Amino acid sequence: MGSVMRVARCVLGLGAALLLAFASAALQAETEALRAGDPAPPFTLPGTDGNTHRLSDYAGQWVVLAFFPKAYTGGCTIECKALRDASRELAAFKVAYFMASTDNLEDNRGFAEQNDANFPLLSDASRAVAEAYGVLRENGLARRWTFYIDGEGVIQAVDRAVDPRSAGENLVKTLRTLGAPEA
Repeated sequence: MGSVMRVARCVLGLGAALLLAFASAALQAETEALRAGDPAPPFTLPGTDGNTHRLSDYAGQWVVLAFFPKAYTGGCTIECKALRDASRELAAFKVAYFMASTDNLEDNRGFAEQNDANFPLLSDASRAVAEAYGVLRENGLARRWTFYIDGEGVIQAVDRAVDPRSAGENLVKTLRTLGAPEA
């Protein structure tokens, strides 16, 4: 019985150590992440609209880059529809907005069509942009974070607590709060 208790304590200790290491890694990623005031990393990504989108193409214009984990999943479907449904309100701003994932372009294209997305989804299959923005998880998927970038290429806000259901509404509210230029 004593050896069973020692094994149980060892397993519990190992579990606690792993949990602590995971929490520490998450905290480190959070503290190293981009913040308001930082320059936005440049990107060049293919879009579901057939165009290649570069941050430099939007100089002088605000850009919203909403990273999402995976096409065809529940939360990402809800978020995509929320942004689609907010398109009328978003049209009041001089802003280019995108959802971006580490999915390949073909998957994102099908996902955009399935959800009637009226904005481009960007594919970062190499994961280089997700890594530059600090959203890349160890499993190769992006965190659900949204970056608000002004016309000078400076990050004005980062939403790290995106609620897929209200993503479109919150995007409009944040643009208003930040004083994004109106169309």
